[in-house]
Amino acid sequence: MTQPGLPVIDLPPARDGLPYRIVFVCTGNICRSPMAEVITKALAARTTIAGGRPMADHLELSSAGTGPWHEGEPMHANTAAALIRGGFPAEGHIAHQFLTSRLAHFDLIISLDRRHQQTLRGLGASPERLHLLRTFDGSSGAAADVPDPYYGDDAVFDECREMITAACAGLVASLAANWASLTA
Repeated sequence: MTQPGLPVIDLPPARDGLPYRIVFVCTGNICRSPMAEVITKALAARTTIAGGRPMADHLELSSAGTGPWHEGEPMHANTAAALIRGGFPAEGHIAHQFLTSRLAHFDLIISLDRRHQQTLRGLGASPERLHLLRTFDGSSGAAADVPDPYYGDDAVFDECREMITAACAGLVASLAANWASLTA
């Protein structure tokens, strides 16, 4: 069952069964996309699906950047701190660039802003499998992008975390509502 105010978006089915593979994509893979990965994993762990198992057991979540700027680096220190302040684990993370050769691997590709979405389309991402994260947040209105907090302070990173959390809650609700058709 979905929470009031959370849109349920039809999602593409898994390409070859479980796990359902999702990648979050931002610019450098040290702020927004790892935050979305961690938050989605935590929310999915709290969501049960048919058979009473946590949804997280059936997901393969990852994140990547559109460019190589931070390849091999951990998540931004302010990202980790914002996750901890929000009650989420600041898991180990190593940044990497999205590889075109991996396009067919993912059931769902989620971009954190429209620029990333355009880049991914240019790389050949299927429009059916490509979504903006904030489309899963019914309260975001016309605000499509999650602004990059890279140069911001704690308050900016916390605001980013809150935007991402609201959208990830909608994503998990959409996954739960569509689960039978996603994995059939």
